[in-house]
Amino acid sequence: AGMRFFLQYVGCVFAFFSTGFLIISTWTDCWMVNADDSLEVSTKCRGLWWECVTNVFDGIQTCDEYDSIFAEHPVKLVLTRAMMITADILAGFGFLFLVLGLDCVKFLPDEPLIKLRICLVAGVTLLIAGLPGITGSVWYAVDVYVERTSLVFHNVFLGIQYKFGWSCWLAMVGSLGCFLSGALLTCCTYLFRETSSGRLHSAFSLRKGYSSAGTIVTNVHLPSSQTATAKMYAVDTRV
Repeated sequence: AGMRFFLQYVGCVFAFFSTGFLIISTWTDCWMVNADDSLEVSTKCRGLWWECVTNVFDGIQTCDEYDSIFAEHPVKLVLTRAMMITADILAGFGFLFLVLGLDCVKFLPDEPLIKLRICLVAGVTLLIAGLPGITGSVWYAVDVYVERTSLVFHNVFLGIQYKFGWSCWLAMVGSLGCFLSGALLTCCTYLFRETSSGRLHSAFSLRKGYSSAGTIVTNVHLPSSQTATAKMYAVDTRV
Protein backbone atom coordinates (compact mmCIF):
# COMPACT_ATOMS: atom_id res chain seq x y z
CA ALA A 1 0.00 0.00 0.00
CA GLY A 2 2.83 2.39 0.80
CA MET A 3 4.46 1.84 -2.59
CA ARG A 4 1.13 2.40 -4.31
CA PHE A 5 0.66 5.72 -2.51
CA PHE A 6 4.17 6.79 -3.44
CA LEU A 7 3.74 5.98 -7.13
CA GLN A 8 0.40 7.74 -7.24
CA TYR A 9 1.85 10.90 -5.71
CA VAL A 10 4.86 10.83 -8.06
CA GLY A 11 2.53 10.45 -11.03
CA CYS A 12 0.37 13.29 -9.71
CA VAL A 13 3.38 15.61 -9.41
CA PHE A 14 4.52 14.80 -12.96
CA ALA A 15 0.98 15.27 -14.27
CA PHE A 16 0.60 18.63 -12.50
CA PHE A 17 3.82 20.12 -13.87
CA SER A 18 3.36 18.59 -17.32
CA THR A 19 -0.13 20.04 -17.65
CA GLY A 20 1.12 23.43 -16.49
CA PHE A 21 4.03 23.36 -18.96
CA LEU A 22 1.72 22.50 -21.85
CA ILE A 23 -0.73 25.29 -21.02
CA ILE A 24 2.03 27.86 -20.50
CA SER A 25 3.78 26.93 -23.74
CA THR A 26 0.54 27.16 -25.71
CA TRP A 27 -0.22 30.70 -24.58
CA THR A 28 3.27 32.25 -24.53
CA ASP A 29 4.99 34.12 -27.34
CA CYS A 30 8.43 32.55 -27.72
CA TRP A 31 8.08 29.53 -29.97
CA MET A 32 10.46 31.22 -32.40
CA VAL A 33 13.16 33.71 -31.44
CA ASN A 34 15.52 35.61 -33.71
CA ALA A 35 18.93 33.97 -33.93
CA ASP A 36 20.90 37.05 -34.97
CA ASP A 37 21.15 38.78 -31.60
CA SER A 38 24.49 40.41 -32.44
CA LEU A 39 22.99 42.27 -35.40
CA GLU A 40 19.77 43.37 -33.77
CA VAL A 41 18.93 45.89 -31.06
CA SER A 42 15.73 44.06 -30.20
CA THR A 43 14.65 40.52 -29.47
CA LYS A 44 11.82 39.21 -31.65
CA CYS A 45 9.69 36.28 -30.48
CA ARG A 46 6.87 34.59 -32.34
CA GLY A 47 4.22 32.52 -30.63
CA LEU A 48 1.13 30.69 -31.80
CA TRP A 49 -1.12 33.72 -31.32
CA TRP A 50 1.03 36.87 -31.48
CA GLU A 51 4.52 38.25 -32.10
CA CYS A 52 6.44 40.39 -29.61
CA VAL A 53 9.45 42.67 -30.00
CA THR A 54 11.51 43.61 -26.93
CA ASN A 55 14.10 46.39 -26.99
CA VAL A 56 17.37 45.14 -25.53
CA PHE A 57 18.25 48.56 -24.06
CA ASP A 58 15.13 49.76 -22.27
CA GLY A 59 13.20 46.43 -22.09
CA ILE A 60 10.06 47.90 -23.68
CA GLN A 61 7.96 45.15 -25.26
CA THR A 62 5.48 45.58 -28.09
CA CYS A 63 3.19 42.74 -29.18
CA ASP A 64 1.12 42.37 -32.33
CA GLU A 65 -1.66 39.80 -32.46
CA TYR A 66 -2.14 37.72 -35.57
CA ASP A 67 -5.23 37.98 -37.71
CA SER A 68 -8.47 36.22 -36.83
CA ILE A 69 -8.43 32.44 -36.56
CA PHE A 70 -10.62 32.41 -39.69
CA ALA A 71 -7.90 34.14 -41.70
CA GLU A 72 -5.39 32.25 -43.81
CA HIS A 73 -2.40 31.11 -41.75
CA PRO A 74 0.51 28.77 -42.46
CA VAL A 75 -0.28 25.08 -42.07
CA LYS A 76 2.45 24.79 -39.44
CA LEU A 77 0.78 27.40 -37.26
CA VAL A 78 -2.76 26.03 -37.61
CA LEU A 79 -1.86 22.40 -36.91
CA THR A 80 0.39 23.30 -33.98
CA ARG A 81 -2.43 25.33 -32.44
CA ALA A 82 -4.87 22.44 -32.84
CA MET A 83 -2.50 19.84 -31.43
CA MET A 84 -1.44 21.94 -28.45
CA ILE A 85 -5.03 22.82 -27.51
CA THR A 86 -5.94 19.13 -27.74
CA ALA A 87 -2.98 18.23 -25.53
CA ASP A 88 -3.97 20.89 -22.99
CA ILE A 89 -7.54 19.60 -22.73
CA LEU A 90 -6.57 15.94 -22.45
CA ALA A 91 -3.82 16.63 -19.91
CA GLY A 92 -6.22 18.71 -17.82
CA PHE A 93 -8.83 15.96 -17.75
CA GLY A 94 -6.18 13.37 -16.99
CA PHE A 95 -4.92 15.36 -14.03
CA LEU A 96 -8.45 15.83 -12.65
CA PHE A 97 -9.17 12.10 -12.95
CA LEU A 98 -5.92 11.34 -11.19
CA VAL A 99 -6.80 13.64 -8.28
CA LEU A 100 -10.13 11.82 -7.85
CA GLY A 101 -8.32 8.49 -7.87
CA LEU A 102 -5.84 9.37 -5.12
CA ASP A 103 -6.34 7.49 -1.87
CA CYS A 104 -6.02 10.70 0.16
CA VAL A 105 -9.08 12.20 -1.59
CA LYS A 106 -12.37 11.24 0.04
CA PHE A 107 -14.09 10.12 -3.13
CA LEU A 108 -15.55 6.59 -3.13
CA PRO A 109 -13.54 5.61 -0.01
CA ASP A 110 -15.16 2.15 0.15
CA GLU A 111 -14.40 1.30 -3.48
CA PRO A 112 -10.63 0.78 -3.82
CA LEU A 113 -10.93 -1.06 -7.13
CA ILE A 114 -12.94 1.78 -8.68
CA LYS A 115 -10.32 4.31 -7.52
CA LEU A 116 -7.59 2.18 -9.10
CA ARG A 117 -9.54 2.12 -12.34
CA ILE A 118 -9.87 5.90 -12.19
CA CYS A 119 -6.08 6.14 -11.89
CA LEU A 120 -5.77 3.80 -14.85
CA VAL A 121 -8.09 5.99 -16.94
CA ALA A 122 -6.06 9.05 -15.89
CA GLY A 123 -2.85 7.35 -16.99
CA VAL A 124 -4.25 6.44 -20.40
CA THR A 125 -5.57 9.99 -20.85
CA LEU A 126 -2.16 11.46 -20.04
CA LEU A 127 -0.49 9.10 -22.49
CA ILE A 128 -2.88 10.21 -25.21
CA ALA A 129 -2.30 13.88 -24.26
CA GLY A 130 1.44 13.51 -24.70
CA LEU A 131 1.05 12.37 -28.31
CA PRO A 132 -0.33 15.60 -29.88
CA GLY A 133 1.88 17.69 -27.60
CA ILE A 134 5.14 16.07 -28.64
CA THR A 135 4.02 15.88 -32.28
CA GLY A 136 3.14 19.57 -32.49
CA SER A 137 6.21 20.87 -30.64
CA VAL A 138 8.78 18.65 -32.37
CA TRP A 139 7.26 19.26 -35.80
CA TYR A 140 7.28 23.01 -35.20
CA ALA A 141 10.91 22.93 -34.06
CA VAL A 142 12.04 20.76 -36.97
CA ASP A 143 10.23 22.99 -39.43
CA VAL A 144 11.94 26.09 -38.05
CA TYR A 145 15.33 24.36 -38.17
CA VAL A 146 14.81 23.12 -41.73
CA GLU A 147 13.70 26.56 -42.87
CA ARG A 148 16.74 28.23 -41.34
CA THR A 149 19.12 25.57 -42.67
CA SER A 150 17.73 25.86 -46.20
CA LEU A 151 18.20 29.64 -46.15
CA VAL A 152 21.77 29.30 -44.94
CA PHE A 153 22.48 26.58 -47.50
CA HIS A 154 21.27 28.79 -50.35
CA ASN A 155 23.06 31.87 -48.94
CA VAL A 156 19.77 33.71 -48.49
CA PHE A 157 19.65 36.37 -45.76
CA LEU A 158 16.28 37.99 -45.07
CA GLY A 159 17.41 40.24 -42.22
CA ILE A 160 15.86 38.11 -39.44
CA GLN A 161 16.31 34.39 -39.04
CA TYR A 162 14.63 32.40 -36.29
CA LYS A 163 15.36 29.42 -34.08
CA PHE A 164 12.94 27.68 -31.72
CA GLY A 165 12.59 29.31 -28.32
CA TRP A 166 11.80 28.38 -24.74
CA SER A 167 8.05 27.96 -25.31
CA CYS A 168 8.76 25.18 -27.77
CA TRP A 169 11.17 23.54 -25.32
CA LEU A 170 8.55 23.84 -22.58
CA ALA A 171 5.99 22.08 -24.77
CA MET A 172 8.42 19.21 -25.38
CA VAL A 173 9.16 18.83 -21.66
CA GLY A 174 5.45 18.92 -20.80
CA SER A 175 4.67 16.26 -23.39
CA LEU A 176 7.45 13.98 -22.15
CA GLY A 177 6.18 14.50 -18.60
CA CYS A 178 2.70 13.37 -19.69
CA PHE A 179 4.21 10.24 -21.24
CA LEU A 180 6.17 9.51 -18.07
CA SER A 181 3.24 10.10 -15.74
CA GLY A 182 0.86 8.09 -17.92
CA ALA A 183 3.26 5.16 -18.22
CA LEU A 184 3.86 5.16 -14.47
CA LEU A 185 0.16 5.18 -13.66
CA THR A 186 -0.94 2.60 -16.23
CA CYS A 187 1.79 0.03 -15.57
CA CYS A 188 1.89 0.28 -11.79
CA THR A 189 -1.87 0.64 -11.40
CA TYR A 190 -2.40 -2.54 -13.39
CA LEU A 191 -0.03 -4.46 -11.13
CA PHE A 192 -1.63 -3.15 -7.94
CA ARG A 193 -5.08 -3.84 -9.35
CA GLU A 194 -4.22 -7.52 -9.67
CA THR A 195 -2.98 -7.61 -6.07
CA SER A 196 -5.99 -5.75 -4.73
CA SER A 197 -8.37 -8.01 -6.64
CA GLY A 198 -6.76 -11.09 -5.07
CA ARG A 199 -7.02 -9.62 -1.59
CA LEU A 200 -10.65 -8.66 -2.03
CA HIS A 201 -11.47 -12.10 -3.44
CA SER A 202 -9.80 -13.77 -0.44
CA ALA A 203 -11.65 -11.52 1.99
CA PHE A 204 -14.95 -12.25 0.25
CA SER A 205 -14.31 -16.00 0.34
CA LEU A 206 -13.39 -15.85 4.02
CA ARG A 207 -16.50 -13.80 4.83
CA LYS A 208 -18.62 -16.23 2.84
CA GLY A 209 -17.12 -19.16 4.77
CA TYR A 210 -17.91 -17.52 8.08
CA SER A 211 -21.49 -16.81 7.01
CA SER A 212 -21.94 -20.41 5.82
CA ALA A 213 -20.57 -21.77 9.10
CA GLY A 214 -22.95 -19.54 11.04
CA THR A 215 -25.87 -20.78 8.98
CA ILE A 216 -24.90 -24.39 9.58
CA VAL A 217 -24.60 -23.83 13.32
CA THR A 218 -27.98 -22.12 13.36
CA ASN A 219 -29.58 -24.95 11.44
CA VAL A 220 -28.04 -27.52 13.78
CA HIS A 221 -29.49 -25.85 16.87
CA LEU A 222 -32.80 -25.06 15.25
CA PRO A 223 -34.45 -28.55 15.48
CA SER A 224 -33.66 -28.95 19.18
CA SER A 225 -35.30 -25.60 20.03
CA GLN A 226 -38.28 -26.46 17.90
CA THR A 227 -38.54 -29.88 19.67
CA ALA A 228 -38.46 -28.31 23.12
CA THR A 229 -41.15 -25.84 22.16
CA ALA A 230 -43.31 -28.63 20.72
CA LYS A 231 -42.95 -30.68 23.89
CA MET A 232 -44.00 -27.69 26.00
CA TYR A 233 -47.10 -27.13 23.89
CA ALA A 234 -47.93 -30.85 24.09
CA VAL A 235 -47.70 -30.82 27.91
CA ASP A 236 -49.91 -27.73 28.09
CA THR A 237 -52.49 -29.38 25.85
CA ARG A 238 -52.66 -32.51 27.98
CA VAL A 239 -53.13 -30.48 31.11
